Amino acid sequence: MFGKQIKLFNLFGFRVSIDLSWIIVALLVTWSLAEEMFPRYIEGLPSQTYWWMGALGAAGLFASIIVHELFHSLVARRFGLRMRGITLFLFGGVAEMESEPPSAKSEFFMSIAGPITSVVLGLIFFGIYLVGSAGGWPKPAIGILFYVGAINIILAGFNLVPAFPLDGGRVLRSALWYWKGSLRWATRVASQIGSIFGIVLIVLGVIYFIRGAFLGGIWWALIGLFIRKASQMSYQRVLIRRALEGETVRRFMKREPVTVPPDISIKDLVEEYVYKHHFKMYPVTKDGGLVACITTKEIKAVPRDKWAERKVADVARPCSPENSIGPETDATTALSLMGKTGQSRLMVIEGGRLVGLIALKDLLRFLTIKMDLSEDEAEGHPDPGP
Repeated sequence: MFGKQIKLFNLFGFRVSIDLSWIIVALLVTWSLAEEMFPRYIEGLPSQTYWWMGALGAAGLFASIIVHELFHSLVARRFGLRMRGITLFLFGGVAEMESEPPSAKSEFFMSIAGPITSVVLGLIFFGIYLVGSAGGWPKPAIGILFYVGAINIILAGFNLVPAFPLDGGRVLRSALWYWKGSLRWATRVASQIGSIFGIVLIVLGVIYFIRGAFLGGIWWALIGLFIRKASQMSYQRVLIRRALEGETVRRFMKREPVTVPPDISIKDLVEEYVYKHHFKMYPVTKDGGLVACITTKEIKAVPRDKWAERKVADVARPCSPENSIGPETDATTALSLMGKTGQSRLMVIEGGRLVGLIALKDLLRFLTIKMDLSEDEAEGHPDPGP
Protein backbone atom coordinates (compact mmCIF):
# COMPACT_ATOMS: atom_id res chain seq x y z
CA MET A 1 0.00 0.00 0.00
CA PHE A 2 2.79 2.34 0.87
CA GLY A 3 5.96 3.70 -0.68
CA LYS A 4 8.92 5.03 1.28
CA GLN A 5 8.24 5.09 5.03
CA ILE A 6 10.00 6.99 7.79
CA LYS A 7 9.86 5.60 11.30
CA LEU A 8 8.95 8.21 13.93
CA PHE A 9 8.84 6.30 17.22
CA ASN A 10 7.46 3.24 19.02
CA LEU A 11 4.23 3.53 21.00
CA PHE A 12 3.11 0.68 23.30
CA GLY A 13 5.22 -1.69 21.23
CA PHE A 14 3.87 -0.51 17.86
CA ARG A 15 6.04 1.16 15.23
CA VAL A 16 4.63 4.55 14.18
CA SER A 17 5.75 5.66 10.72
CA ILE A 18 4.84 8.20 8.06
CA ASP A 19 4.59 7.58 4.36
CA LEU A 20 6.17 10.38 2.34
CA SER A 21 2.73 11.19 0.92
CA TRP A 22 1.71 12.31 4.41
CA ILE A 23 3.93 15.39 4.09
CA ILE A 24 1.66 16.65 1.29
CA VAL A 25 -1.40 16.37 3.53
CA ALA A 26 0.35 18.00 6.49
CA LEU A 27 1.22 21.02 4.36
CA LEU A 28 -2.25 21.23 2.82
CA VAL A 29 -4.01 21.00 6.19
CA THR A 30 -1.73 23.62 7.75
CA TRP A 31 -2.22 25.96 4.78
CA SER A 32 -6.00 25.55 4.72
CA LEU A 33 -6.31 26.17 8.47
CA ALA A 34 -3.95 29.18 8.43
CA GLU A 35 -5.31 30.85 5.31
CA GLU A 36 -8.99 29.92 5.30
CA MET A 37 -10.63 28.36 8.36
CA PHE A 38 -9.09 30.17 11.34
CA PRO A 39 -9.17 33.67 9.73
CA ARG A 40 -12.83 33.10 8.78
CA TYR A 41 -13.98 32.29 12.32
CA ILE A 42 -11.43 34.18 14.42
CA GLU A 43 -10.83 37.61 12.94
CA GLY A 44 -8.21 40.24 13.63
CA LEU A 45 -5.16 38.10 14.44
CA PRO A 46 -1.70 38.53 12.85
CA SER A 47 -0.89 36.29 9.89
CA GLN A 48 1.94 34.64 11.85
CA THR A 49 -0.51 33.65 14.59
CA TYR A 50 -2.81 31.99 12.06
CA TRP A 51 0.10 29.94 10.74
CA TRP A 52 1.06 28.81 14.24
CA MET A 53 -2.57 27.88 14.82
CA GLY A 54 -2.62 26.00 11.51
CA ALA A 55 0.52 24.04 12.42
CA LEU A 56 -0.79 23.16 15.89
CA GLY A 57 -4.21 22.25 14.50
CA ALA A 58 -2.61 19.93 11.94
CA ALA A 59 -0.46 18.39 14.69
CA GLY A 60 -3.62 17.83 16.76
CA LEU A 61 -5.34 16.16 13.82
CA PHE A 62 -2.53 13.74 13.13
CA ALA A 63 -1.98 13.00 16.84
CA SER A 64 -5.68 12.14 17.00
CA ILE A 65 -5.32 9.80 14.00
CA ILE A 66 -2.40 8.04 15.72
CA VAL A 67 -4.47 7.56 18.90
CA HIS A 68 -7.41 6.33 16.77
CA GLU A 69 -5.22 3.72 15.07
CA LEU A 70 -3.44 2.88 18.33
CA PHE A 71 -6.68 1.68 19.91
CA HIS A 72 -7.41 -0.41 16.82
CA SER A 73 -3.99 -2.01 17.34
CA LEU A 74 -4.36 -2.50 21.10
CA VAL A 75 -7.69 -4.29 20.70
CA ALA A 76 -6.29 -6.36 17.82
CA ARG A 77 -3.36 -7.41 20.00
CA ARG A 78 -5.80 -8.32 22.76
CA PHE A 79 -7.37 -10.84 20.34
CA GLY A 80 -3.98 -12.25 19.34
CA LEU A 81 -3.75 -10.50 15.95
CA ARG A 82 -0.22 -9.43 15.05
CA MET A 83 0.17 -5.84 13.86
CA ARG A 84 3.02 -4.44 11.77
CA GLY A 85 2.54 -0.91 13.09
CA ILE A 86 0.75 2.36 12.44
CA THR A 87 1.41 4.41 9.31
CA LEU A 88 0.26 7.93 8.47
CA PHE A 89 -0.20 8.39 4.74
CA LEU A 90 -1.96 10.53 2.13
CA PHE A 91 -5.51 9.72 3.23
CA GLY A 92 -5.03 9.55 6.99
CA GLY A 93 -3.73 6.58 8.95
CA VAL A 94 -3.90 2.80 9.06
CA ALA A 95 -3.10 0.08 11.57
CA GLU A 96 -1.35 -2.55 9.45
CA MET A 97 -2.50 -6.13 10.15
CA GLU A 98 -0.41 -9.15 9.21
CA SER A 99 -3.54 -11.24 8.59
CA GLU A 100 -7.32 -11.12 8.73
CA PRO A 101 -9.03 -11.10 12.18
CA PRO A 102 -9.52 -14.61 13.59
CA SER A 103 -13.25 -14.19 14.24
CA ALA A 104 -16.26 -11.94 13.67
CA LYS A 105 -16.15 -10.93 17.33
CA SER A 106 -12.54 -9.76 17.13
CA GLU A 107 -13.29 -7.90 13.87
CA PHE A 108 -16.20 -6.06 15.50
CA PHE A 109 -14.37 -4.93 18.63
CA MET A 110 -11.20 -4.02 16.75
CA SER A 111 -13.17 -1.96 14.21
CA ILE A 112 -15.43 -0.12 16.65
CA ALA A 113 -12.51 0.81 18.93
CA GLY A 114 -11.28 3.53 16.56
CA PRO A 115 -14.52 5.53 16.19
CA ILE A 116 -15.22 5.24 19.93
CA THR A 117 -11.74 6.59 20.62
CA SER A 118 -12.32 9.53 18.25
CA VAL A 119 -15.66 10.37 19.90
CA VAL A 120 -14.05 10.29 23.35
CA LEU A 121 -11.20 12.51 22.15
CA GLY A 122 -13.71 14.91 20.58
CA LEU A 123 -15.68 15.19 23.82
CA ILE A 124 -12.50 15.73 25.84
CA PHE A 125 -11.33 18.56 23.58
CA PHE A 126 -14.81 20.11 23.53
CA GLY A 127 -14.85 19.98 27.34
CA ILE A 128 -11.48 21.73 27.53
CA TYR A 129 -12.74 24.25 24.95
CA LEU A 130 -15.76 25.08 27.14
CA VAL A 131 -13.54 25.50 30.19
CA GLY A 132 -11.21 27.75 28.23
CA SER A 133 -14.06 29.84 26.82
CA ALA A 134 -15.50 30.36 30.30
CA GLY A 135 -12.07 31.17 31.71
CA GLY A 136 -11.21 33.73 29.07
CA TRP A 137 -8.35 31.82 27.50
CA PRO A 138 -6.66 33.39 24.43
CA LYS A 139 -8.65 33.10 21.21
CA PRO A 140 -5.96 31.09 19.38
CA ALA A 141 -5.95 28.44 22.12
CA ILE A 142 -9.73 27.94 22.24
CA GLY A 143 -9.88 28.04 18.43
CA ILE A 144 -7.43 25.15 18.16
CA LEU A 145 -9.25 23.20 20.89
CA PHE A 146 -12.58 23.61 19.10
CA TYR A 147 -11.07 22.49 15.79
CA VAL A 148 -9.42 19.36 17.22
CA GLY A 149 -12.64 18.46 19.05
CA ALA A 150 -14.74 18.93 15.92
CA ILE A 151 -12.36 17.08 13.62
CA ASN A 152 -12.39 14.04 15.92
CA ILE A 153 -16.19 13.88 15.81
CA ILE A 154 -16.07 14.24 12.00
CA LEU A 155 -13.39 11.55 11.83
CA ALA A 156 -15.58 9.18 13.87
CA GLY A 157 -18.65 9.90 11.73
CA PHE A 158 -16.85 9.41 8.41
CA ASN A 159 -15.21 6.17 9.58
CA LEU A 160 -18.60 4.77 10.65
CA VAL A 161 -19.93 4.87 7.09
CA PRO A 162 -20.63 1.15 6.34
CA ALA A 163 -18.25 1.04 3.40
CA PHE A 164 -15.29 -1.34 3.52
CA PRO A 165 -12.42 -0.78 4.37
CA LEU A 166 -13.64 2.08 6.61
CA ASP A 167 -14.31 1.11 10.24
CA GLY A 168 -18.06 1.09 9.61
CA GLY A 169 -17.52 -1.28 6.69
CA ARG A 170 -15.50 -3.58 8.93
CA VAL A 171 -18.29 -3.51 11.53
CA LEU A 172 -20.73 -4.44 8.75
CA ARG A 173 -18.41 -7.23 7.62
CA SER A 174 -18.21 -8.60 11.16
CA ALA A 175 -22.03 -8.70 11.36
CA LEU A 176 -22.33 -10.43 7.97
CA TRP A 177 -19.54 -12.82 8.90
CA TYR A 178 -21.29 -13.72 12.16
CA TRP A 179 -24.60 -14.14 10.34
CA LYS A 180 -23.43 -16.36 7.48
CA GLY A 181 -20.25 -17.81 8.96
CA SER A 182 -18.27 -16.90 5.84
CA LEU A 183 -15.50 -14.30 5.87
CA ARG A 184 -15.23 -14.45 2.09
CA TRP A 185 -18.91 -13.74 1.46
CA ALA A 186 -18.99 -11.01 4.11
CA THR A 187 -15.91 -9.36 2.59
CA ARG A 188 -17.40 -9.53 -0.90
CA VAL A 189 -20.62 -7.77 0.17
CA ALA A 190 -18.83 -5.16 2.31
CA SER A 191 -16.29 -4.54 -0.46
CA GLN A 192 -19.04 -4.02 -3.04
CA ILE A 193 -20.63 -1.40 -0.78
CA GLY A 194 -17.21 0.21 -0.29
CA SER A 195 -16.67 0.30 -4.04
CA ILE A 196 -20.06 1.97 -4.58
CA PHE A 197 -19.29 4.51 -1.85
CA GLY A 198 -15.98 5.26 -3.56
CA ILE A 199 -17.84 5.98 -6.82
CA VAL A 200 -20.22 8.31 -4.95
CA LEU A 201 -17.26 10.26 -3.56
CA ILE A 202 -15.70 10.48 -7.02
CA VAL A 203 -18.95 11.86 -8.48
CA LEU A 204 -19.19 14.29 -5.57
CA GLY A 205 -15.63 15.42 -6.25
CA VAL A 206 -16.43 16.03 -9.91
CA ILE A 207 -19.48 18.12 -8.93
CA TYR A 208 -17.40 20.20 -6.51
CA PHE A 209 -14.75 20.69 -9.19
CA ILE A 210 -17.31 21.84 -11.79
CA ARG A 211 -18.74 24.31 -9.29
CA GLY A 212 -15.34 25.89 -8.75
CA ALA A 213 -14.19 24.16 -5.55
CA PHE A 214 -11.13 22.76 -7.29
CA LEU A 215 -9.08 21.63 -4.30
CA GLY A 216 -12.08 20.11 -2.51
CA GLY A 217 -13.23 18.38 -5.68
CA ILE A 218 -9.84 16.82 -6.35
CA TRP A 219 -9.55 15.75 -2.71
CA TRP A 220 -12.93 13.99 -2.59
CA ALA A 221 -12.26 12.30 -5.92
CA LEU A 222 -8.88 11.02 -4.68
CA ILE A 223 -10.43 9.68 -1.48
CA GLY A 224 -13.11 7.96 -3.54
CA LEU A 225 -10.52 6.37 -5.80
CA PHE A 226 -8.56 5.18 -2.78
CA ILE A 227 -11.60 3.65 -1.04
CA ARG A 228 -12.73 1.93 -4.24
CA LYS A 229 -9.29 0.46 -4.89
CA ALA A 230 -8.76 -0.53 -1.23
CA SER A 231 -12.14 -2.31 -1.08
CA GLN A 232 -11.32 -4.34 -4.19
CA MET A 233 -7.84 -5.20 -2.93
CA SER A 234 -9.24 -6.29 0.44
CA TYR A 235 -11.51 -8.83 -1.23
CA GLN A 236 -8.63 -10.11 -3.34
CA ARG A 237 -6.53 -10.60 -0.19
CA VAL A 238 -9.28 -12.72 1.37
CA LEU A 239 -9.50 -14.85 -1.79
CA ILE A 240 -5.73 -15.34 -1.75
CA ARG A 241 -5.74 -16.23 1.95
CA ARG A 242 -8.52 -18.78 1.39
CA ALA A 243 -6.73 -20.31 -1.62
CA LEU A 244 -3.42 -20.70 0.23
CA GLU A 245 -4.92 -21.67 3.58
CA GLY A 246 -3.43 -24.93 4.86
CA GLU A 247 -0.70 -25.01 2.20
CA THR A 248 2.91 -24.98 3.38
CA VAL A 249 6.04 -23.61 1.78
CA ARG A 250 7.31 -27.19 1.25
CA ARG A 251 4.63 -27.78 -1.41
CA PHE A 252 5.85 -24.92 -3.62
CA MET A 253 9.62 -24.89 -3.08
CA LYS A 254 12.15 -25.98 -5.68
CA ARG A 255 14.31 -28.62 -4.03
CA GLU A 256 17.50 -28.23 -6.06
CA PRO A 257 18.05 -24.48 -6.34
CA VAL A 258 20.83 -22.88 -8.31
CA THR A 259 23.54 -21.74 -5.85
CA VAL A 260 26.74 -19.75 -6.28
CA PRO A 261 30.13 -19.99 -4.53
CA PRO A 262 31.33 -16.99 -2.50
CA ASP A 263 34.74 -16.68 -4.17
CA ILE A 264 33.70 -15.93 -7.78
CA SER A 265 33.70 -12.36 -9.08
CA ILE A 266 30.58 -10.27 -9.59
CA LYS A 267 31.39 -10.30 -13.31
CA ASP A 268 31.34 -14.12 -13.40
CA LEU A 269 28.16 -14.17 -11.31
CA VAL A 270 26.37 -11.96 -13.83
CA GLU A 271 27.63 -13.74 -16.94
CA GLU A 272 27.43 -17.34 -15.73
CA TYR A 273 24.37 -17.19 -13.48
CA VAL A 274 22.18 -14.09 -13.87
CA TYR A 275 22.21 -14.00 -17.67
CA LYS A 276 21.86 -17.79 -17.84
CA HIS A 277 19.12 -18.46 -15.25
CA HIS A 278 17.42 -15.03 -15.13
CA PHE A 279 16.86 -15.12 -11.36
CA LYS A 280 17.13 -12.05 -9.14
CA MET A 281 18.33 -13.88 -6.04
CA TYR A 282 20.90 -16.66 -5.51
CA PRO A 283 21.89 -18.54 -2.34
CA VAL A 284 25.61 -18.45 -1.63
CA THR A 285 26.99 -21.82 -0.46
CA LYS A 286 30.41 -23.13 0.56
CA ASP A 287 31.26 -26.81 1.12
CA GLY A 288 27.55 -27.59 0.91
CA GLY A 289 26.59 -25.14 3.63
CA LEU A 290 24.54 -21.97 3.20
CA VAL A 291 26.52 -18.83 4.07
CA ALA A 292 24.57 -15.91 2.55
CA CYS A 293 22.51 -14.79 -0.43
CA ILE A 294 23.01 -12.23 -3.17
CA THR A 295 20.45 -10.36 -5.27
CA THR A 296 20.58 -8.11 -8.30
CA LYS A 297 20.10 -5.22 -5.87
CA GLU A 298 23.52 -5.87 -4.32
CA ILE A 299 25.02 -6.35 -7.78
CA LYS A 300 23.74 -2.98 -8.99
CA ALA A 301 25.28 -1.30 -5.94
CA VAL A 302 28.74 -2.24 -7.25
CA PRO A 303 30.14 0.04 -10.02
CA ARG A 304 30.36 -1.90 -13.28
CA ASP A 305 34.10 -1.23 -13.64
CA LYS A 306 34.62 -3.01 -10.29
CA TRP A 307 32.72 -6.19 -11.18
CA ALA A 308 35.87 -8.12 -12.09
CA GLU A 309 37.57 -7.15 -8.82
CA ARG A 310 34.79 -7.64 -6.26
CA LYS A 311 33.85 -11.11 -5.04
CA VAL A 312 30.39 -12.41 -4.25
CA ALA A 313 31.44 -12.75 -0.60
CA ASP A 314 32.17 -9.00 -0.50
CA VAL A 315 28.59 -7.93 -1.21
CA ALA A 316 26.38 -10.91 -0.31
CA ARG A 317 23.86 -10.48 2.50
CA PRO A 318 23.70 -12.83 5.49
CA CYS A 319 20.69 -15.06 5.92
CA SER A 320 17.90 -13.35 7.85
CA PRO A 321 14.15 -13.55 8.47
CA GLU A 322 13.76 -11.15 5.53
CA ASN A 323 15.19 -13.51 2.91
CA SER A 324 14.56 -16.97 4.34
CA ILE A 325 11.67 -19.06 5.63
CA GLY A 326 10.99 -22.55 7.00
CA PRO A 327 9.47 -25.35 4.88
CA GLU A 328 6.51 -25.94 7.23
CA THR A 329 5.57 -22.24 7.35
CA ASP A 330 2.16 -21.35 5.94
CA ALA A 331 2.37 -20.21 2.31
CA THR A 332 0.38 -17.06 3.16
CA THR A 333 3.27 -16.01 5.43
CA ALA A 334 5.70 -16.44 2.54
CA LEU A 335 3.50 -14.33 0.27
CA SER A 336 3.18 -11.65 2.95
CA LEU A 337 6.95 -11.60 3.47
CA MET A 338 7.54 -11.21 -0.26
CA GLY A 339 5.12 -8.31 -0.36
CA LYS A 340 6.73 -6.66 2.65
CA THR A 341 10.33 -6.98 1.44
CA GLY A 342 9.76 -6.69 -2.31
CA GLN A 343 11.59 -9.98 -2.95
CA SER A 344 10.24 -12.51 -5.43
CA ARG A 345 12.25 -15.49 -4.08
CA LEU A 346 12.98 -16.74 -0.58
CA MET A 347 15.47 -19.33 0.64
CA VAL A 348 13.86 -22.28 2.42
CA ILE A 349 15.97 -23.31 5.41
CA GLU A 350 15.50 -26.35 7.66
CA GLY A 351 17.87 -27.15 10.52
CA GLY A 352 20.34 -24.56 9.25
CA ARG A 353 20.49 -26.19 5.80
CA LEU A 354 19.24 -24.88 2.48
CA VAL A 355 16.52 -27.28 1.32
CA GLY A 356 14.97 -25.23 -1.48
CA LEU A 357 13.71 -21.94 -2.85
CA ILE A 358 10.18 -20.61 -3.07
CA ALA A 359 9.28 -18.21 -5.88
CA LEU A 360 6.45 -15.71 -6.16
CA LYS A 361 5.58 -16.86 -9.68
CA ASP A 362 4.90 -20.40 -8.42
CA LEU A 363 2.54 -19.12 -5.72
CA LEU A 364 0.72 -16.91 -8.22
CA ARG A 365 0.38 -19.75 -10.72
CA PHE A 366 -1.18 -21.96 -8.03
CA LEU A 367 -3.52 -19.14 -6.97
CA THR A 368 -4.70 -18.59 -10.54
CA ILE A 369 -5.50 -22.25 -11.08
CA LYS A 370 -7.18 -22.77 -7.71
CA MET A 371 -9.36 -19.64 -8.05
CA ASP A 372 -10.42 -20.71 -11.55
CA LEU A 373 -11.47 -24.10 -10.18
CA SER A 374 -13.29 -22.68 -7.15
CA GLU A 375 -16.85 -23.61 -8.08
CA ASP A 376 -18.56 -22.08 -5.06
CA GLU A 377 -16.92 -18.72 -5.73
CA ALA A 378 -17.78 -18.83 -9.42
CA GLU A 379 -21.42 -19.60 -8.62
CA GLY A 380 -21.59 -16.96 -5.88
CA HIS A 381 -22.02 -19.39 -2.98
CA PRO A 382 -20.47 -18.46 0.36
CA ASP A 383 -17.79 -20.78 1.64
CA PRO A 384 -18.25 -22.54 4.96
CA GLY A 385 -16.02 -20.04 6.75
CA PRO A 386 -13.34 -20.65 9.35
